[in-house]
Amino acid sequence: MLNASIVSESGRAGISVFGQSRIDETAERFGIGQVAKLPINPGWAASCDAGEIESIQVPELAQIAGYLHDIGNVINRADHAQSGAVMAFRILDKLGADAEDTATIISAIGNHDEGTAVAVDAVAAALILADKTDVRRSRVRNRDMATFDIHDRVNYAVEEASTEISPDKSMITLRIRIDTASAAVMDYFEIFLQRMLLCRKAAERLGLRFGLVINDQVVL
Repeated sequence: MLNASIVSESGRAGISVFGQSRIDETAERFGIGQVAKLPINPGWAASCDAGEIESIQVPELAQIAGYLHDIGNVINRADHAQSGAVMAFRILDKLGADAEDTATIISAIGNHDEGTAVAVDAVAAALILADKTDVRRSRVRNRDMATFDIHDRVNYAVEEASTEISPDKSMITLRIRIDTASAAVMDYFEIFLQRMLLCRKAAERLGLRFGLVINDQVVL
């Protein structure tokens, strides 16, 4: 469920970007936890309230893009990167964000889906790496294993996953452990090979090498 917390404008009453939030009520109704609320960083909220959203720094631009990158799914999974970029523009423009910062954020969002993705700058590259290395069992919402598709099987099979940057900051590595009784390693490559190649390009954009280790075996 998508909801944004109410953010007040400087000197004016608060606004609700997607209408009155019912995230607390919905979570309680279905007995589930909440993943996050926006703005997640209290500093962003303080900057917005003070009318100083332009004070947010470049690393935080990547974080904002990360938190907003999939909002286009509320419309449709198809072309969600582009629709999400338009939605993010409206939100950021409403908050009075700097035009250059807004362009950086929406460009990253619009370029994160593997079908059209390009690491156009460091923020876009960081978003691609964060999004495409996110493989884990908790992503599987379907509880009926008999109806798992290949995406469900692969994500469910991932027992451990971590993304690490080497001490000398020359390489970023995705390390995963797959339960081969649930899915074969080849299943992973069938659906994620394009994503891993995209991660390699994104890492290169940041001056890094990308590595993939599956079950302690170096794959990339």
